[in-house]
Amino acid sequence: MGLEQRWNKIVVAQDNVPNKPVHLYYLCGGVITFYLLQWTTEWLWGYFTRSPSELYITLLSAVVTLGLFVYLYRNERVYGMATEVAAELKKVSWPNAKETRAATIVVIVMTIISATILGVFDLVWSQLTKLIYG
Repeated sequence: MGLEQRWNKIVVAQDNVPNKPVHLYYLCGGVITFYLLQWTTEWLWGYFTRSPSELYITLLSAVVTLGLFVYLYRNERVYGMATEVAAELKKVSWPNAKETRAATIVVIVMTIISATILGVFDLVWSQLTKLIYG
């Protein structure tokens, strides 16, 4: 087996490696969904009837979330979309620390300028209103 054939096998094997960002998306989505479902179930159940033990609500939320995300993970369209999003995010050129600092300063300065302009407009308008209405 030549070096090129071995390299092609390695590349193909790496293509089959699970996509870490996609799994991170699913993990974050699962945690968020679990808590939202838990809070919503507790609120709805408590609204209509006496709220059961928190253990029941937690178990129900965990089972529903697990079932939902197993279904979504196995769904080719959803997994393909998540993979495409991860591939596009790899193409993004993220700013370095210097660019981030400069952009932050611009945002802070523009916020101060906007607040000053709105404050002046508010002051003028309130004085004008007092003048008209006495």
